[in-house]
Amino acid sequence: MKQLQDKVAIVTGATSGIGQAAARLFAQEGARLIVTGRRGDALDALVAQIQQAGGEALGVAGDIRSEALAERLVALALERFGGLDIAFNNAGMTGETRSVSELTLDQWQAVLDCNLTSAFLGAKYQLPALRSRGAGSIIFTSSFVGHHVGFPGMAAYAASKAALIGLTQVIAAEEGPHGIRANALLPGGTDTPMGRAATDTPEKRAFVENLHALKRLARPEEIARAALFLASDAASFVSGTAMLVEGGVSINRS
Repeated sequence: MKQLQDKVAIVTGATSGIGQAAARLFAQEGARLIVTGRRGDALDALVAQIQQAGGEALGVAGDIRSEALAERLVALALERFGGLDIAFNNAGMTGETRSVSELTLDQWQAVLDCNLTSAFLGAKYQLPALRSRGAGSIIFTSSFVGHHVGFPGMAAYAASKAALIGLTQVIAAEEGPHGIRANALLPGGTDTPMGRAATDTPEKRAFVENLHALKRLARPEEIARAALFLASDAASFVSGTAMLVEGGVSINRS
C-alpha cells in the first residue's frame, strides 16, 4: 500500500527544489495535493506531470506571505478533497547576503515574512483542519544554518530558520492532545536553484560540499524522502523534533 494513500496534503514552495520533489513524491505515494508557488507556469507544469502520472493535484499561484492565500489553500483542500491530513510548509528565501550592520530593516523583514511569518499563517489555518481529522502531520523546512552553523551574511535567514524550530515545538505541545504531530526538517546543502545561487562558483560549491561528512550536496529527492517519512504513519510517534537531514554537517570536522 502507498504510504500516503487517500491523504490530503498542502505543499508550499512547490515550483522548484525540495517542494517540487516532495509534491511529486507525495503524489506517487497516493496523496491528493494542493500545491502553491509564485510562478504559475511552473506550477501548471507540476500539476500536469502529477496528473499524467495518475495523481491528483490542484495548483494555486500566489505569494506565500499572504494570509488570504494561506486561508484559501486550506479552504480548497476542504472543498475539493474533503479535508486535510498533511501540511508541508516549505517555501522560503535566503535574502540579501549582508552583515548585520549593513542589513536594512526592509531586507531583514522580507526574509522573516517569507520564511517565518508565512509558516505561522499557514499553520494558523491548517491546524483547525488537521484537528477536525483527529490526527495529522505539519512539517516546516528549517535549516542547519542557524542551528549549528553560522554563515556570515545570513543573519535574517539563520534567525528565521532557527525560529521555525521554536514554532514547531510549541505547535507539537499544543496540538499533540489532538493527535497532530509537528516537526521541523533541517536539510543540509541541497542542489536546488536557491542552493546553487548561494554556491555560484566552483570554489563556493566545493567549500559547502566539504562542510558535509558525505562531501557532497543533497539531491532534492533525498530531502523529500525525509519529508515523506515525517508525513507518513511511519513517523507516528515522532513529534517536536528538529530532524537533521544534513549529510553530517553537525559532526564533520574534516
